[in-house]
Amino acid sequence: MHCNQGRLSQQLNVLRRQFALSDELPFGNVLSTALVERLITEAGLTVHKRVFTPTITVLMFLWQVISQDHSCREVVARLLAFRAATGQPSCSPQTGGYCLARQRLPESFVAALARETGRELERSTPDEWRWKGRRVHVFDGSTVTMPDATANQEAYPQQPNQKQGLGFPIARIAAVFSLSCGAVLDLAICRYQGKGQSELGLLRSLWNLFAAGDVLLADRYICSWYELMELQQHGVDFVVRVHQSRKVDFRRGKRLGKQDHVVVWKKPRRRKGMDPAEYAALPDELFVREVRLVVSESGFRTRRLNVATSLQDPQAFSRLDLTDLYRQRWNAELDLRSLKQTMQMDMLRCKTPEMVRKELWTHILGYNLIRTVMAQAARQYALPPRQISFKGAMQAILAFQPYWDLCTPENGAALHAELLRFVASQRVGKRPNRIEPRAKKRRPNSYRLLTQPREIARAAILNGSCSS
Repeated sequence: MHCNQGRLSQQLNVLRRQFALSDELPFGNVLSTALVERLITEAGLTVHKRVFTPTITVLMFLWQVISQDHSCREVVARLLAFRAATGQPSCSPQTGGYCLARQRLPESFVAALARETGRELERSTPDEWRWKGRRVHVFDGSTVTMPDATANQEAYPQQPNQKQGLGFPIARIAAVFSLSCGAVLDLAICRYQGKGQSELGLLRSLWNLFAAGDVLLADRYICSWYELMELQQHGVDFVVRVHQSRKVDFRRGKRLGKQDHVVVWKKPRRRKGMDPAEYAALPDELFVREVRLVVSESGFRTRRLNVATSLQDPQAFSRLDLTDLYRQRWNAELDLRSLKQTMQMDMLRCKTPEMVRKELWTHILGYNLIRTVMAQAARQYALPPRQISFKGAMQAILAFQPYWDLCTPENGAALHAELLRFVASQRVGKRPNRIEPRAKKRRPNSYRLLTQPREIARAAILNGSCSS
């Protein structure tokens, strides 16, 4: 490792330049040389004198998930152009070497890079970006699909209502976002269905992320007595929507204001499979503040929301404060949209479960690096980072990428300044309470749906029994 430290630092600088990272600028400690060296050592990787080192492989994987094409051929062509432009020897134009290098990357290494990048970004955010100076973590879940390969089907089976050969493997994912800067702090993945395969189960696997003083912001699916009690025991506050199965009666409890009170939630029956001693050790009561938030603007699907929180001081946390905070939970939906639609993570492309997870984590790494550029622009131009367009920032980074290694240090500073100026100009439109029909105007092409496995349909065409 020591003999190749200079080589690693040089290659890491290439990666950092692609995302405008500099030690002299705010958030310059994101993806630092010391961090990458530590993670490489922990993963047991060695930096040999080869084309596809771990750093170069990660950089190419990032290029691949951020580009619109997503193909291995395009990213290898890009590497050939990069090596020629920087005076390095040429390498094979075939994609086999790159694909093998991706397989050699440990999943734990890519995941650690993504996590640490997001967490370092959040640690570096100024207090004025935070809600009342608190770290608010927003939890939400979604799904991703992947190619219909046998290994993927075994690990992440398709939905049971789909016929064999006509569906795609599907996985459930859940992410914890930083409300202040939008970074993904951690992510979990599981099957779409089955025992323990739920957003609540995924949240339990992410407990270690939360520290005393944090605030968890989530929807009604997280409103579980056991989970809320565990959060409270660890000093983590929560603001969650009350589950529809729980009745809210503001005539009971300690009244704090209109439709605002503190009540006791009794301990429910022991969960199936839960250790009796563990159950007995839990308190019998959970004190929860229930608040009804009224959204009076037209266009909102829900006009009244019952919210449960551990923030019980009405002077420090007014009803209006909680209304404003819970409405910001929608940012998690927008962040997932940035990942799944803007970065096209909704349909993954790798054909084995391990590679699918690596691809997923590489998307998260790229997303966090784009968020870092947005944070730099927001800091320099005194903007809240949530006012900057994620898609605009991503388009700018892609447009500027080819020129970082072709300019002098003096021009590099000007290029960096111009990138941040452009990113800061890409503002999210002020569209409060925007109303749009949930429908598409453009008509799709009139192709028939595949109703039998492709091999059978192809054989039918060859046999002349199908006109198409």
